[in-house]
Order: sequence, then structure tokens, then C-alpha cells
Amino acid sequence: MTWNIKTGGRDGADTGRLDRVIRVAAEAAPDVLALQELRGFGRAGRLARLATALGLRPFLARSWRGQPVAVLVRPDWPVGAAGPVRRPFHHAAQRVTLGTSAGPLLVIGTHLQPYSGSWRLREAGWLAAALRRRPLALLAGDLNTLDPWSAHAGRLARLDAAYRRRHLRRDGTVDSRAVARLAGTGLVDLFRAVGSGDGHTAPTTGVRGPEFAAMRLDYLLASPDLARYARGCTVLRGGDAETASDHYPLLAQFELTPGTLPDHGGS
Repeated sequence: MTWNIKTGGRDGADTGRLDRVIRVAAEAAPDVLALQELRGFGRAGRLARLATALGLRPFLARSWRGQPVAVLVRPDWPVGAAGPVRRPFHHAAQRVTLGTSAGPLLVIGTHLQPYSGSWRLREAGWLAAALRRRPLALLAGDLNTLDPWSAHAGRLARLDAAYRRRHLRRDGTVDSRAVARLAGTGLVDLFRAVGSGDGHTAPTTGVRGPEFAAMRLDYLLASPDLARYARGCTVLRGGDAETASDHYPLLAQFELTPGTLPDHGGS
């Protein structure tokens, strides 16, 4: 599951959204959870408390410019190599290798630059390199990019010019290059492959922002070998998910079970 929880689930001193984030994530009960916008989670204790509430092991990537990201894993899944993708992301990217019944699985949780399509394209290239030559790989996160397969003129027309520019190239065409770059490496968009419905992940009904207009910005992209195990992909809506963040969580199901890792930890 991937989810941008908006500024660490906090609005100033109000932590009510974080409580709702925990309830939604606990009900979904993912084995692997990629979280973005973890403002304040670099401080001792905050990430540990969230992980304990969900029964997950946390792996955090800090950010110099933006906000941290994390990948959290259920304890019965063996973890080998884990650490940040060491490139100058606006936010960050965290990689974790898991032991599965099909072999080592590389998961990268990330959050791409919100303001510049050219910067997002550069970040997508770094991610493509990190995922290269991995038979089982999953990229999870808020890519801040419209998909290259759909028509977007109508929704972009509803945005103010300042927010519309985030999704346009200099010639005025839709900037979907970051997702196209990743798909061009063979990664499979799981919602497009095994999901149903409109797939919009932002905004929610309860935490709307002027920068959104019914957009699909959050993705689960799988290597072809991993995509064969995918059995569904769902945008989780309703209940606390409507007011926990300005993004909805995106959940995929795989027919995999915990497995062993090679002696070198799958690195």
C-alpha cells in the first residue's frame, strides 16, 4: 500500500488526521506500507509509535529539501538490504529488499518533486537505475505526475494557472514524462493492469486543495515478473480515508508469501 499522508498527518498541533491515518492503515492491514510526507518523523519516537500501532517495522529515508518517506514491513517478512536511494531527490526514496516465496523483492517508496516536470523526469531516471536488473521490483509512491495513457485537458482546465503549470511542458502539452520514463523500462502500472474505476487518488472529499482536480498521482509500478502475481489494485475511499489526508491510499494484492533471502541479504 502507498499513501501520502499530508504533512505527517498533522495540522499544526492537531494530530487528529494521524489518528485517522492509523485507523485506515490498520483496517487495510498491508504487509508493506509506503508512506510519504512524513514531516516531523525524523524526530525520535514519532515513526516508532506509528509503526508500533500498525505492527510494522519502519525504514525511513530523510529529506534535505522536502519531507521524509518510509517503507514499513510486517515482521514475518524477512528484510535484507535497506537504505535510502542516494540521489538528490526533492523529497526522498527508501529501498527495502524482502524475502518472498518467489525470490527477493526490491521495494522502493518515493515521493517525486511537485513543482517541476523536468526535475521529476530526472528523479524517475534515478529510480529506473535503482530498479534495473531486479526480476521482482515494486515502485510505490506519490509521483506527482499524470499518467501518459489518459486525456487530462478537462481536469487541468479546472486548475488555476499556477497549479496547471506543474503538469505542463513549455509547449503547453501535458507533462507525463516521469511515469512514461518508468513505464518505458517495462514497469507495469498495477492499477491500469488489475484495478477498476477511475483511479483518482487526490483530492479526498474532506481535505481538498486548489492544486488538485480529480487526479491520479499515486502509483504502484511493478516489474513484469512481479506483476504476474498481482490480483487486484484498489483506491481506498470512504470512512476515515476521506479526512485523513488529501490523498487516498492505493492498495495492491499479490499472491505471495514470506520466503527466505540469500546469504548476502538480497542486495
